[in-house]
Amino acid sequence: MPPRDYLFVFAQAHDEFRIPELQSISELHGFTISFSHYTDPLVRKAAVKRPFMILELEGDAHAKLLASRCILIKSIYELYAQGSTYDELHEANKGVRTRWEQYVSDTSFKFTVVGYNHGLSQRWQRDVIESFSYMDFLGKIDMKDPDIVLGCFEEYENDRRPDGSRNIDGVFRQVYFGRLVVKGTARSLVRTFDVKKRNYFGNTSMEAEISLLMANQTQAGKLIYDPFIGTGSMAYTTAYFGAFVYGSDIDGRQMRGKDKTQGIIRAAAQYDVASRIMDLCTFDVTHNPWRSGCLFDAIVTDPPYGVRAGAKRLGRKKVREDRPPPQVPRANPDEPYIPPTKPYELSALVVDLILLARYLLKPHGLLVFFLPTVTDSYEEVDIISSLCEGMELVANSLQDFGTWGRRLITIRKIVTNDYPPPTFETVGPCREGDDHTPAHKDFREKYFQGFKAVE
Repeated sequence: MPPRDYLFVFAQAHDEFRIPELQSISELHGFTISFSHYTDPLVRKAAVKRPFMILELEGDAHAKLLASRCILIKSIYELYAQGSTYDELHEANKGVRTRWEQYVSDTSFKFTVVGYNHGLSQRWQRDVIESFSYMDFLGKIDMKDPDIVLGCFEEYENDRRPDGSRNIDGVFRQVYFGRLVVKGTARSLVRTFDVKKRNYFGNTSMEAEISLLMANQTQAGKLIYDPFIGTGSMAYTTAYFGAFVYGSDIDGRQMRGKDKTQGIIRAAAQYDVASRIMDLCTFDVTHNPWRSGCLFDAIVTDPPYGVRAGAKRLGRKKVREDRPPPQVPRANPDEPYIPPTKPYELSALVVDLILLARYLLKPHGLLVFFLPTVTDSYEEVDIISSLCEGMELVANSLQDFGTWGRRLITIRKIVTNDYPPPTFETVGPCREGDDHTPAHKDFREKYFQGFKAVE
């Protein structure tokens, strides 16, 4: 069966994450999505800003798989027709009669008319519905539980003037018509994993929608590792999708919580995934216990980058070679020893993380992490220059905060040969011979100085 056009209706959030999420989930289920309507990169970039996209699938089954897992999908319609006017729409719809005539005789139905960027009066909606009378539907109108739902979507240009006031006239752009195939059931998970309803969370806990998008980018491999697990936001969502999760952090207090009612394991029980949290360990990733590689299907993490909490690694900030390291006596010998830490500069952390992923990931495994960038100085080479041999960039999606943003980076291990564990030296193989300074270098200092030049 040749591919057919489907109308995807998206939630109006995180538009740059839509295509990577679709591609990740389709790859997970072993089918492809055709973007033949958006072959021009500029057209595709503009299209993701709009609420609708027309994509080609081989059938309804693939649409249902996507809607059951993609967080940003509100609904998917089999597209019958579109037009810049209703005359164009009806002419195109009459030309595909064979697609919808099977529903004419004994099928109960319901019509919906929706406007985007523009309010539609009930009278106008009724007029639009009556304009489809040539379809000669003989079944019963059922507004509660119909056999099929036919949807008409009017898209208008932005109805806000530059001063923020409402433009009630609007500018008509396009109208779409089709049959509802499936509603986006996965979107309800945003409420399920709402941080405010969680038993245990911290001030750096990732919001539910983003953690679900990150989990989808990992394709929920069988075994997943989070080296900066913190309070466990990514552990819950990836475990919910079927993965077993191993987590570590340099500060074990975040993982354990303050008392017996808190902690990652207890919070995981809230989502019935406690049995999928394999273990949690306290160690610095630059002094890790891994003695063999190729262990994990995916690594997903949100490294600390300094807005709420800066990254740390073991060591002292300044060490004088002519003096022995100071010995700090403990007031209570029974208290556990807490080793000294020093700041972990972000660009060095990113390179080390990619090297660690190359060592720990299985062939074709995925590394998914957030990277903050300065809007005015970011360049694509910032990410490319951090890559090392055997690692390939898959997706790069921006969550824009104005003067800065954070990018969801997905990198795949494309080699099958083993690599030695990284040494975590100041200059690693990814940066050797590369004089480029990425925009995320010294991000913490730039953030607190208002992104002025850092000397």
